[in-house]
Amino acid sequence: MSSAAGRRIVVTGATGNVGTSVVRALAQDPRVGSVRGLARRLPDEAPAKTDWSAVDIASQQADLVKEFTGADAVIHLAWAFQPTHDPATTWRTNVLGGIRVFDAVAEAGVPALVHASSVGAYSPGPKDRAVDESWPTHGWPDAAYCREKAYLERTLDTFERDHPGVRVVRMRPAFLFKRESASEQRRIFGGRFLPGQLARPELLPFLPDIPGLRVQALHTDDAAEAYRLAALSEVRGAFNIAADPPVDARLLAEHFGSRPVRLPRSAARSAVAAAWGLHLLPASPHLFDAVLRLPLMDCTRARTELGWSPRRTATEVIEEFVQGMQQGAGERTAPMRGRKVG
Repeated sequence: MSSAAGRRIVVTGATGNVGTSVVRALAQDPRVGSVRGLARRLPDEAPAKTDWSAVDIASQQADLVKEFTGADAVIHLAWAFQPTHDPATTWRTNVLGGIRVFDAVAEAGVPALVHASSVGAYSPGPKDRAVDESWPTHGWPDAAYCREKAYLERTLDTFERDHPGVRVVRMRPAFLFKRESASEQRRIFGGRFLPGQLARPELLPFLPDIPGLRVQALHTDDAAEAYRLAALSEVRGAFNIAADPPVDARLLAEHFGSRPVRLPRSAARSAVAAAWGLHLLPASPHLFDAVLRLPLMDCTRARTELGWSPRRTATEVIEEFVQGMQQGAGERTAPMRGRKVG
C-alpha cells in the first residue's frame, strides 16, 4: 500500500504514555508519509504529518475499518488500566476492543499489525536469569491486567492462523517510564492525590526490600523506537524489550542513598490490599502478586533481528521518572496532563 508519498501508519491509544512517543518517532521518520492517531479524547496539537480521530475501541459503533483502510500498518496501543475494582469494564476495552481492532485490520486489508503485549503476559518465571520469547504467555490469572494481555496473545494465535497474509508483531516491553508520564502513572497506580514530592531521596531513609520484587524498566522513547522499527521492517513474531540493569530495592537504595530493609511479602501485600480495599490505592494486590512473579526478559532477538537497543539504562529511566514525579510533569494530551499535588 505504500507509495512515493510514504507509508501510512495508524496508532490506537495515540495520546498515552507510549502513544505520544510512538507518534513522534513515526512523524520524524522520512519513510512515513502520514500518521493517524486514534484516541477517545483528542489533543489540541499534532506533530508534523499527524492527524487525529476521536475513536473509542470499546464502542461497537466505532468504524475501525474506515480508520484503517489504506494503512500500511496499525500499531495497537490502546489500553485501560482502570477501574481496577471493575475488571468487566477493562475487559470490554482491552480484550473486546482489542479483538475489534484485530478484526478491522483483517477486514481493511492492512498488511501489518504491531500489538502492544507486555511482560505481564508471561507466566511466572525466574528472577535470577532471563527468558526469551518462547516462555509461556499465560499470565498471572488473578490479575486482570495479566489475564487480558495473555488472552490477547491467544487471540493473536488464532488471528495469525486465519490471516497468514498479515504480518503480526507482538511487542513485550518491560515497565515503561519517561519524565512526561509521571503524573499519569502516579494517578493510575498511586492515586490522584498522592503527592509526587514524596519521591524525594531525602524522604526515603530506607526502602522496603520485598522478596521477588525485581523487575525490568525501559524508557518509553526507547520502546517507541522498537515500535517504529517493527512497523517499517519485515519482522514477525514476539520481541522482548527492556533495559539493563534489573531494578530491585538494593539498586534503588544505592542510587538514592537509602538503606534496603527486608519486608516479608505477606506484610507488603496486606498493606497494598488494605489500601486498595479502601479505594485509597488504584493498584490492586493482584497486580502486586503478579509483579513478584514476572520473569526477567532476554532481549537478544530485538537486538539481532529488529536492530534495536535502548539508549538509556534502567537506572537513568528511574531517575528521570522520579524527577518528573517531583515536578508534576506531563504532556498536552488528556491522559498525560501534568499535575503537582501537595
